[in-house]
Amino acid sequence: MKRGPVAAAGGVAVVGAAVLAVGLWPGGDGDGSAKATPPSARSAPPTASPTKSYALSKAPATIPAVREHTAARGPGWRPAEGKGRVVVRDDGLADEARLLAGELKLKYGGDARPRKGDVELALTDEKDEKDEKDEKDEKDEKDGGAESYSLRVKGEQVRIAAPAQAGVFYGTRTLKQEVSGGRTAPEGEVRDRPAKPQRGFMIDIARKHFDAQWIEDRIRDLGDLKYNQLGLHFSDDQAFRIASDSHPEIVSSDHLTKDQVRSLLKLAESRHITVVPEIDSPGHLGAVIKQHPALQLRDTRGVATQGAVDIAKPEAARIVDDLLKEYAELFPGGFWHLGADEYQALTVKDPESSFPQLAAAARERYGADARVQDLATGWLNDRAATVRRADKKLKAWNDGFFRGGSADAADDLEVAYWTGKEIGARDPVEYLKAGRKLTNYNDEYLYYVLGQPNDFRYPTGRRIYESWTPLVVRGTEPVSERYDDQILGGTFAVWGDLAGAQSQQQVAAGIRLPLRATAQKLWDPRKPSLAWHDFVKLADTFR
Repeated sequence: MKRGPVAAAGGVAVVGAAVLAVGLWPGGDGDGSAKATPPSARSAPPTASPTKSYALSKAPATIPAVREHTAARGPGWRPAEGKGRVVVRDDGLADEARLLAGELKLKYGGDARPRKGDVELALTDEKDEKDEKDEKDEKDEKDGGAESYSLRVKGEQVRIAAPAQAGVFYGTRTLKQEVSGGRTAPEGEVRDRPAKPQRGFMIDIARKHFDAQWIEDRIRDLGDLKYNQLGLHFSDDQAFRIASDSHPEIVSSDHLTKDQVRSLLKLAESRHITVVPEIDSPGHLGAVIKQHPALQLRDTRGVATQGAVDIAKPEAARIVDDLLKEYAELFPGGFWHLGADEYQALTVKDPESSFPQLAAAARERYGADARVQDLATGWLNDRAATVRRADKKLKAWNDGFFRGGSADAADDLEVAYWTGKEIGARDPVEYLKAGRKLTNYNDEYLYYVLGQPNDFRYPTGRRIYESWTPLVVRGTEPVSERYDDQILGGTFAVWGDLAGAQSQQQVAAGIRLPLRATAQKLWDPRKPSLAWHDFVKLADTFR
């Protein structure tokens, strides 16, 4: 008897049941033909096999947390090793696609049409076929800025779309976390964007040498956490850590070659991270002074001032400008940090009496009432003019700005606010009221100072996660929310004051949770939904 085809048909969950409901049955003559059967002779009608039912999805668990998730019912998505593909709608996304494909053990499919199991990456200004919802997505994502994105899981496919490559990259970071540890990306749609445009990590590679591999590892980690800036403080009293063509005599034995720097820059670019160099001046120039001792600032007794050049000497400006021009060419990113903090001539009780040569130069340039602080402001503005020609946005430490002088710092200088403990400390609100924009480096929460000198304590991720926000610029109290738009973001910083206090590996372990907590608070302005111990457990799934 030819029962096989009928049994097979009855085994199909929905379609097979519909066929049987017509009331056909194989004939009794052994030829397998189907004949109509009278109702009285029929068996009880078969019951359709139920389709699988899915619970409403939950928002994905990621660091930083996504801003919005629209729940849906469905199986979600998991990478099928060697079978699924990452495809692109724009050739400019090939690098992001290849990176994700390698991480998830998928194939790179180029511009092929997506199919079940695939991930599609797209720019939302693509003139592809869109339904009305896609058009709304495009408008919303553009309103959210270049770093916004949407991530849709539907029909066992994933579509990541954004108005710019950076947003697409951040969407791939979310997907990578969603499926880590064998998890499933939940059905539905993520719509995400950062709260702050500057999300940074800074390393003092001058006082402690960090090798290129260590820095590369940090760049990869930063990219996964959606940071977009890496600061390199590579010149200080102890050392000068990047090879120089204009002044090779100042470079320390342990340093990065320019080829190593270019390799780091290429990796950072692939993670949409801008490297922000800093040559601090007119203080913190001990490595330069060691080879050019005539430039060192001395008081009326002839006593040398540590790390400070005599800014009344044109030769000091010439050497620093040589370096600024050289490295502005090496570092193509759009930001530069000018330093300007802790110029020791301005930490004494009476700078004009202690350093009459500086006072005389100030009066000559700015008039009879000018003071040493005005000469320091002029130095900062001159260095800014040198770097500005390279079309970069400029930062300087808050204690390099002075009130009540004859000279004012250039209007386009962004305040990198790190402390309120300096002599003549200015509250951050002073800068904000004056209309300046500010980045938060609060040394109370965001300073990891090796050896913990000067009452510093290693910051904890928990304290950042539970107590700090970008509005907490100085100490522990926030400024008014009306200044939120002027606070461009924040930077977690590692300083090598006592370089031998920790190894590279210890530093990496010590900053791991603080970096994750800072990433969360810079991306999402809301109070975190996870308790700290749950946040730590989540962080452990992404190791």
